[in-house]
Amino acid sequence: MSEVPNRIDGMTGIELGTKLGGVLGGRTATALQKAFGVETVGDLLEHYPRRYAKRGELTVIGQLPLGEDVTIVADVLEVRDRQMKQRKGSILEVVISDGQGRLNLTFFNQPWRANELRPGLRGIFAGKVGDYRGSYQLAHPQYQLFPDDADAPALADAQAKAWSEAPIPIYPATSTITSWNLKQSVELVLDALPPQEDPVPRSVRAARGELSFDAAIRAVHRPTVDRDWQRGRRSLRYQEAYLLQTALLQQRAATRALAAEPRVPKAGGYLERLDAALPFELTVDQQTVGTEIAADLAQPNPMNRLVQGEVGSGKTLVALRAMAAVADSGGQSVLLAPTEVLAAQHLRSIVRSLGPDLSAELMPTLLTGQLPTSDRKRALLRIVAGQARIVIGTHALLGDAVTFADLGMVVVDEQHRFGVEQRDQLRQKGRTPPHVLVLTATPIPRTVAMTVFGDLDVSIIKELPRGRQGIESFVVALADHPRWISRVWERLAEELALGRQGFVVCPAIDAKEVEPGEELEEDADPARPIASVLTTVEQLRTHPLLASRRIDVLHGRMSAEEKDRTMRAFAAGEIDVLVATTVIEVGVDVPNASTMVVLDAERFGVSQLHQLRGRVGRGGVPGLCLLVTAAEAESTARERVDAVAATLDGFDLAQVDLELRREGDVLGSMQSGGRSSLKLLRVVHDSEVIIEARADAAGLLDTDPDLADHPVLAEALRRRLDESDRAALAKN
Repeated sequence: MSEVPNRIDGMTGIELGTKLGGVLGGRTATALQKAFGVETVGDLLEHYPRRYAKRGELTVIGQLPLGEDVTIVADVLEVRDRQMKQRKGSILEVVISDGQGRLNLTFFNQPWRANELRPGLRGIFAGKVGDYRGSYQLAHPQYQLFPDDADAPALADAQAKAWSEAPIPIYPATSTITSWNLKQSVELVLDALPPQEDPVPRSVRAARGELSFDAAIRAVHRPTVDRDWQRGRRSLRYQEAYLLQTALLQQRAATRALAAEPRVPKAGGYLERLDAALPFELTVDQQTVGTEIAADLAQPNPMNRLVQGEVGSGKTLVALRAMAAVADSGGQSVLLAPTEVLAAQHLRSIVRSLGPDLSAELMPTLLTGQLPTSDRKRALLRIVAGQARIVIGTHALLGDAVTFADLGMVVVDEQHRFGVEQRDQLRQKGRTPPHVLVLTATPIPRTVAMTVFGDLDVSIIKELPRGRQGIESFVVALADHPRWISRVWERLAEELALGRQGFVVCPAIDAKEVEPGEELEEDADPARPIASVLTTVEQLRTHPLLASRRIDVLHGRMSAEEKDRTMRAFAAGEIDVLVATTVIEVGVDVPNASTMVVLDAERFGVSQLHQLRGRVGRGGVPGLCLLVTAAEAESTARERVDAVAATLDGFDLAQVDLELRREGDVLGSMQSGGRSSLKLLRVVHDSEVIIEARADAAGLLDTDPDLADHPVLAEALRRRLDESDRAALAKN
């Protein structure tokens, strides 16, 4: 990175949206953009310090502690620039004195500093005390020189004390752009930046006791005491929450303002017939969520609802009842699933729930990328003619060739597997905006839902259907008890002897390939061989207790036809043990499967392990989950596994997952890749701030929905959310 200029000549009218090239110079701006993605003044000022250091207590030269950071007030005595003998370059040597002792300062290849460090000047010098050939020195110290007229000792001492006590911002840096480079750039920008208006209304800010935006941004970059940056960060954190919640609430209002066709079930229609044919009663949660969805569907505005449901809580049935209501009004519903295995499973489940008569009338139709050509043509004709009132499929549904007669509702299963572009492609296939129902079996903590899905109404299904026997979970800690792996296979054999079936899940297909699209946790031991499907299946087929059992594999390298055939065989009881990757993570429903063995469990995330565990204990037999791990006790990897074994509550685990990952990439960047990812706001620790900001934003929008009376807030939203971010919000 080139040297940052020490002043901005003729710079006027600088704003937050001003490109850095015109402020810092092209080379510096390019380096900052490549390293951190910052392009404007506002971007740079949002590159907040990651921590704050101290220069150290004022110290006399005679009492310097070796290896520690110190601050010294001293006079420059000598300055000498000399060429190095062993290599190219020069060393600037400066001798300073505090009147009692002398100390050397060294600067490599910076001869220009001789113009600043002239003999006779007094200043403050800060750095780490080093030893060179028996003499103490400071290499490349920071310094601040007093003006020539600051001769009064009292003034110099007061300046020195204030400078030594001021926190030093330490910025996220790279090997080529140091924290010091960044601090220089920020200082230049702040010098040229006029006072900024605050996007948060004064009344809101005053009620909370927050600093103005201008004061807060300067406090975090130029603190004089610790309280400055602490207050500044708090105020900027609240502003971040306020802007995001305002944008989400505006989008929520915009969605509700669209016109959609109400979908109301008919007396004696498909929904009533479906309910009458169910061999069980709906749970209270299913009834509650069903009522909420029915109310949404009856409105002349599009439903936009997220249903969070525990693993096995019956979300698909809730969605099916909504599809029947849409069919009563003559409309079609489409269910978008992330995998062909899950899509085929949904088709079988829906046909089974509808029964032969309703299935014949509603004609559930599957459309996936690997359907034979003749089957695909037949499916497309059923869809465009409106015969298929219920369509289930994968990404193949997004193609231009897929046309609906009357698309009334879009159901997205496992929403986290799809980007906003894909969901919007499907939604645009309706003549009028279709109702949207988003399902997830990955529970989301309330503050995450408010931050990422704040424009959706949220329903929760926690209650499990009656008759479930529950699941026992155990950690098989091989780091402590390596021989326990033999007991794992004994326990699996015991379950099989009772006429039950089991899963064995591995993180990889073979030694060289993980499941396509799979992102394994990175804190597992990289030196330990990863458990793979192909290796494990051979081991089990030769194991004395399992050799006589029917053991097969399922993974993403198989064709759709092979996967479907294997799953059908497993569901029919023709396979005893299925050795698989995470392709069986969601949606697979085999009531007779009682045992789930997860090898290298530490390589999976908390939500993945919870999903995998949910594949057993779904029928009348109790479930058993054995989480096999080589992770050491008290490691983060082991904490994940222990947390899953400790509770069956997915919502508790979602919070644990968030805390263990220390935020990580849980929020992404509004799922669009723009610059709207969170800067200071942390949903684990700032839940109260998010909730308060949402209430404050809602109060403002009630009286000024278009922000006509709050132009500064409107402009801040335009700057904060670029076009791609707004498109992402609109499609969410």
